[in-house]
Amino acid sequence: MYQTIVTKTKDKAGIITLSREERRNAISPTMIIELFDALKKYDDDTNILAIVLTGAGSKVFCAGADFGEAVSATASLLDRHEEQRRFAELFKVIKGLHKPLLGRINGHALGGGLGLACACDIVIAAEDCRFGTPEINVGLFPYVIMATLLRSISAPKRLLELMLTGERLDAREAQQLGLVNHVVPREQLDAKVDEITKKITSKSPAILRLGRRAFYTMRDMEYEKALEYLASVLAINTMAEDVAEGITAFLEKREPQWKGK
Repeated sequence: MYQTIVTKTKDKAGIITLSREERRNAISPTMIIELFDALKKYDDDTNILAIVLTGAGSKVFCAGADFGEAVSATASLLDRHEEQRRFAELFKVIKGLHKPLLGRINGHALGGGLGLACACDIVIAAEDCRFGTPEINVGLFPYVIMATLLRSISAPKRLLELMLTGERLDAREAQQLGLVNHVVPREQLDAKVDEITKKITSKSPAILRLGRRAFYTMRDMEYEKALEYLASVLAINTMAEDVAEGITAFLEKREPQWKGK
């Protein structure tokens, strides 16, 4: 049982809901620890092939850090540093997942909430959602999530403007900037999430794992090193049992029966 999140399974997907609606699903130290646990359990579960992250209610996906539950202002510098490190570690855990992570953005994604949304592999948002980094309005700056946002957005100077001004984007502009994959009317949000989840969970879990890891590893490499690395991963991929099954199924015009090997 968790205090700040709710988990459930649907078909082959594990669903994690940020469940602090009275606090706008804000991120607390307890929530970070519980997300670590839930993500690991779903990532280790062989019956789960994808993970969905969403928020409770219909107004806010996540409003960022809960200042009311942060480390006390009288805490030592070391304690403050360790709390921020745990938040940063969450993004490392997400990057290292074996399974695709989908963001079901049911409401506004602000500050750390925007960081969580952008850390997802595929982001599906209701069209009335808004996105932003309002930290500057209270004398802070979105330091930890900056690394994730910069790797998601197609216009770095637009990102800097958002962080400097605290301006909020509507869902369509967020999509144009590459922060969101799909924008749909609110009443179609669940159907779109289900559609994409089913597409992903119909693929080989072994190759999903290998390919996802290759994407994030390659992203930060120099071009020539990336090519060498990807050639090596391709060689591994061609030796997988699921490749033989996939090709055979294609030639026999049937659905493949993946072994995850």
